[in-house]
Amino acid sequence: MWSFRFNLKYLFIEKELDMQSVSYQAEKIADSNGLKINYDSFGNEGDPVILLIMGLATQMIYWDEDFCRNLASQGFWVIRFDNRDVGKSTWLNGVTKPSTLALVTNAVFGRPVGAAYLLDDMVADTLGLMDALNIKQANVVGASMGGMIAQALAIKAPDRVSSLTSIMSTTGDRSLPKPSMRFGLKLFGAKPNGEEAILAHSLNVWKILHGEHYDFDPQRITEQIKRAASRGLNLPGTSRQLAAIIDSPDRTSSLKRLDVPSLVIHGDTDPLVPVSGGYATANAIPNAKLKICKGMGHTIPQALHSEICEAIIDNINAS
Repeated sequence: MWSFRFNLKYLFIEKELDMQSVSYQAEKIADSNGLKINYDSFGNEGDPVILLIMGLATQMIYWDEDFCRNLASQGFWVIRFDNRDVGKSTWLNGVTKPSTLALVTNAVFGRPVGAAYLLDDMVADTLGLMDALNIKQANVVGASMGGMIAQALAIKAPDRVSSLTSIMSTTGDRSLPKPSMRFGLKLFGAKPNGEEAILAHSLNVWKILHGEHYDFDPQRITEQIKRAASRGLNLPGTSRQLAAIIDSPDRTSSLKRLDVPSLVIHGDTDPLVPVSGGYATANAIPNAKLKICKGMGHTIPQALHSEICEAIIDNINAS
């Protein structure tokens, strides 16, 4: 028993050292699809690529560095980037945005809102980044809206996708359950004024999304929120991204034609994208693997980093 425990401890320490030794390439700007896309990376250029696509109004820094290093330590070049209208990538502020009330109402009732761009345009941004970095194929991992972009990328350019992982996302089927309008307004409604009030509001939103099953670290999340604010917060961009989600077509029939190793990960207590979206995604993609994480909300808890990274790598190895 003592030998077993010692070996486990040794393996854990060895893994931590491997993660700490992973090289980091600082943030850069790439020209993509007529826009400027900001990215950074972990690991060695030339290794197989894992491309991380983040969700609605969420900057690339919310792909936790330890999560990125974990993946990179297993022999991958891990790239994360800011989508258009967020962080340090191009903001489309010359484009009119729908009102928040119209967005939330139409999201609940499934009506179009006249989006300035669609998820397919964000797919083009992603392909443009891959082209700029001379990446022929990538293992694509997307969270929330990023999962929708990843799905659409696999549909539009299957030859560029080695494997697909869709996390806490959905198919675009408007008949699937949605969060209540009250919940939507709480997340996307009017924001408070003043730095401290905005920080408190943002922290509360993250706590709601995280759920109660896994420990919530307010200090860590506060630091992330402050860092995101220092990189640039684009509230009109949130509305434009949400409009893109609402107006983009249902991907279900196209997902049924995919032929790529696919993994769907979802929390069973997700308050924003109900777990039915994960089941629908896995059911749509032929031979997709489904991983339901008990107690996980609409975040990736630190306690699940290793487990989720392992599942992603297993899916890649199936390609």
